[in-house]
Amino acid sequence: MVDDLEDPRRHEPSYGLDERDMLEAWLEFHRTTLLIKCEGLDDRGRKARPVPSSKLSLHGLVRHMAEVERNWFHRALLRRPDAADIWSDPSVEDSELVPLDDADWEADRAAWLAECETSRIAAAGYGLDDAGRRDGQPCTLRWIYVHMIEEYARHNGHADLIRELVDGSVGC
Repeated sequence: MVDDLEDPRRHEPSYGLDERDMLEAWLEFHRTTLLIKCEGLDDRGRKARPVPSSKLSLHGLVRHMAEVERNWFHRALLRRPDAADIWSDPSVEDSELVPLDDADWEADRAAWLAECETSRIAAAGYGLDDAGRRDGQPCTLRWIYVHMIEEYARHNGHADLIRELVDGSVGC
């Protein structure tokens, strides 16, 4: 199923992993997939929004996922609801997605990768049944992992379509 997506940095999880290893491996698989989807394009290609009715671009998706990492691992799991947004303006919907005119790809990519690393470090100190807080409710690390896999998988589907529309590249 993923044979056409081969890259030495990305590995489909083994069928026999225990639950935590499986969740972590699929999350890493999807993080790496988004990174690969953005490679081989110039700034214009990464910032392109080829679907006129959508604010989505590859660069915007990376910024969005940095905010999502911070939201779930920093705010929810570590119970730090006051952690500052990176790019988002709470008064402007999807403000991390647009505008990108002055956005710096290398800086934004580095910020996303740093958020991923912060998430890994945060999660390492918790068991799957340990809970942070989200909307005043307990929220387990297990739930966060499953949601993050879903979030990346959904946006990687968007990234597939965006990349194909930008330069015709499929797979990767």
